[in-house]
This record gives sequence, C-alpha cells and structure tokens, in this order.
Amino acid sequence: MNVDVDLSALREYFEAEGVDGYLIDDDASDSDQRYVSGFTAPDPYQTLVTRDGVHLLVSGLEYGRASADANADSVTRRAAYDYQRLVAEHGQYEGKIRTLAAFLEAHDVESIAVPRNFPTGTADGLREFGLGVTVEREGIIATIRATKTDWEVDQIRASQRANEAAMARAEELIATADIEDGILVRDGDPLTSERVTEEIEVTLLRHGCGLDETIVACGADGADPHDRGSGPLEPDELIVIDIFPRDKETGYFADMTRTFARGDPGEEARRRYEVTRDAYEAALETVEAGVTGADVHGTACDVIEDAGYETLRSDPNAETGFIHSTGHGVGLDIHEEPSVSPAGGDLEPGHVISIEPGIYDPAVGGVRIEDLIVVTEDGYENLTEYRIGLEPTADGER
Repeated sequence: MNVDVDLSALREYFEAEGVDGYLIDDDASDSDQRYVSGFTAPDPYQTLVTRDGVHLLVSGLEYGRASADANADSVTRRAAYDYQRLVAEHGQYEGKIRTLAAFLEAHDVESIAVPRNFPTGTADGLREFGLGVTVEREGIIATIRATKTDWEVDQIRASQRANEAAMARAEELIATADIEDGILVRDGDPLTSERVTEEIEVTLLRHGCGLDETIVACGADGADPHDRGSGPLEPDELIVIDIFPRDKETGYFADMTRTFARGDPGEEARRRYEVTRDAYEAALETVEAGVTGADVHGTACDVIEDAGYETLRSDPNAETGFIHSTGHGVGLDIHEEPSVSPAGGDLEPGHVISIEPGIYDPAVGGVRIEDLIVVTEDGYENLTEYRIGLEPTADGER
C-alpha cells in the first residue's frame, strides 16, 4: 500500500500523554493497522509506532512478505525473541505476552497507548510485566485516515469504476428481462434478487473487486434501507440496488446506489424519486471545505421535509420517510470518518464521502440515490460517473 502516512498527530499525542509508543495487536481486518503498517495478514501481528518509526512484529511465515511490502522502518520475526521456547515453557498466552514485552523493550518502550479495540488480555498481560498501557480514546488514526492522499483517491476512483460496471450489468438484466405472470423473467427463469446479486459479484471479480453482500431489493423490501432483498423482481415496482465493493489488492471500498423501475411504479413513487434526486443534488451543492457534515445532512432534510415527507429530524421516531443519515466516509472501511449526519463535523479537502438521501415506505417501496465524492477547497469532485435515471437501460449508458 503506497499511502504516505503522516502520523505527526499521533506522535503529538505521545508527547502530551507522556507515553513511548502506540501498539496495535490485530490482523489486517483492522483498517488502522493496515493503514499504519502498509501490510496485510490473515493472522494477528503487531504494529508499534514510536517517535522514530513504525516497527512490525510478525510470524516467520509472514516475515519475507512483510519485509518486502510493509511501510515500516523495521520488521522483526517473533523468533528473534525466542517465541517458540517461551510458548513451550509458559503456554500460548504468556508466551505471547513475554514476546511482546521483549519487542517493546528492544525499542526502548516502557509505556504505550493502545486503540479502543485493543485486546483486554494483551493489555492486562503487559501491565503485569510492568508496562504502562493507556487507551487512546479519540481515534486519532481514524481521523488521520479520513483525509485521503491523491493516491488513495485514485484507488477509490478505480473501485468505483468496477462498481459502475457491476451496476451496468444489473441494470441491463432488469431492462432486458421479459415480463411473465407479474414477475421479471430471463431465459425462462425468474429474475431474482439472488440472480442479479450473483451477476454483480461475478462482474466485480472480473474487475479485481469483491464484496460480502449487496442490496438488490424490490418493492417493500426496498423500504428497509438494509434489507438485502430476495425472491423474484417485479415490474412496476421500485428496485433499490446498492453495491459497495472492495478492491482485493488495495483494500479500498467504493459505494453507489441507484433505484430503477421496470414499467410504471405509479405517480407517488415517481414523485418520491424526484424529491430524492432534488435532495441529493442540493446536498451535493452544499459540500465544500469548512461546511459541516451536519450542514449537508440538514440541506437534504430541508428538501425532503418541504416536499411533505418525514425525516428523523422532524420526527426521531419516524419509520417512513428519510430514516438514515445523508452519508459517511469511505476508504479502507465502508463506513468511516467523517459523518454526514446530525453529528457530522467539518468537512476537509481530501475527505471522501457518500451522498445518499432516500425516502422509504413499505406501501410504496424505497428510493435511494448515492454517489461517492471527494471534498475540495471550493466544492467537490464526483468520483461517480454513472447516470441517474429511474427507467433502466439495456446498455448502462452513463
């Protein structure tokens, strides 16, 4: 991973709190560790940030790859601290703690800060060996990660291109399906949410991306923003497709939602679509450096409320209408800082955020429109090139 990581804010925290370093103990599913170390591994490894560098402790299995790939000033095998003997003599848990204590001592670290999700057992074990362990509560690395470098923006843009290819395939399937007995049909078989999802996944794999799940939700299913959808797709119903893939090599996510209807979903559904599009466009035009995520969310709420629909701002207990926030940061996690919500703080150049207002009601269905953008000094750059339109087309024209 080629991120030029600036950890100066974390090192300022060291000075203020009087600690010698910052330790992460996790595998590559921890995006903070992946970001700081520039390394991924399926098994736990340790990343230590000190005043003079970033240092990794890995198994012998991972040593060669970590030495070649990691953005670290040093990479050390556990064997350097006689790990196997310590485990044999003291058991797995204490052997690990003794190895970590030796690793920290080798880097002149007597006290550490750790992230909020640091393993309790590891923290307690290190304290028993006389090390000071303090929880860093503010999430400094997450804040650093929120501002993307040009390289990171390019990776997210590439993931979004793959996303667009998958969306085009889904749209094509809906546009070209036959209609028989009130459902969409292709090649004699029902066109189901599951079938469209499979085509989305295959397309993404061919573009170097993957995902654990996606949303292809028709009718009342689409009125629940997180319902993945199931069963046959129907004509004259709103179909929400939300795809959020991750590039298999770089780890960066993309995110996009479109809503389609094959046929006529009715006047009310079309009105909700247009109101959602107006809210999306108004929110986009609010974005620039110095504006808060709360301001952007408020703009979307204004449009939707003025059109006569509820939001969680107008009614915190609302079950229909606009019942989620306007967006979120996207990067090594699909949901990260900053927030585009009532609690959202200042937007800064380099923040990559989704803009995704929606209106939901089981009696009508769901509508959501989502693009991925990067905040600039005087506005934004849209990383999404996919067209917006309710009627699906056979060629996925942008």
